[in-house]
Amino acid sequence: MEISIGCDHAGFDLKEKVKRLLEETSHEVSDEGAFSEESVDYPDFAARVARAVSEGTVEKGILICGTGIGMSIVANKFEGVRAALCHNLETAQMSRLHNDSNVLALGSRVLEPEVALNIVREWLQTDFDGGRHQRRLDKIKGLENKD
Repeated sequence: MEISIGCDHAGFDLKEKVKRLLEETSHEVSDEGAFSEESVDYPDFAARVARAVSEGTVEKGILICGTGIGMSIVANKFEGVRAALCHNLETAQMSRLHNDSNVLALGSRVLEPEVALNIVREWLQTDFDGGRHQRRLDKIKGLENKD
């Protein structure tokens, strides 16, 4: 699977760890930056990843900033993006099972690195449940299209 990943300066170290995990598990990684701990504006990097997911260039995206809040807000501005800010294994699992999230947002300042890596693993291995949840996603799509 091709996954786009992006971060701001606060998420740089964790992004590098997540990127290694993805590469070790045979995923193709498109790194959209940031590429150092030098201060940057998170919306720039969130938009790159979310745009790639929205346009279908990649299947999924992962965004990392200090809390994950800003990244998730920006990502959810893009059509078809369902970004989920996850803090534990249960939120990662449910974001996939019920919401078919296609962008994972993480907070580097609120998660220990190993917890974050476990969240990524859980998120990647959990499939969408479909069924009644698809009806709800269809309603979300309708809101995007203002139906």
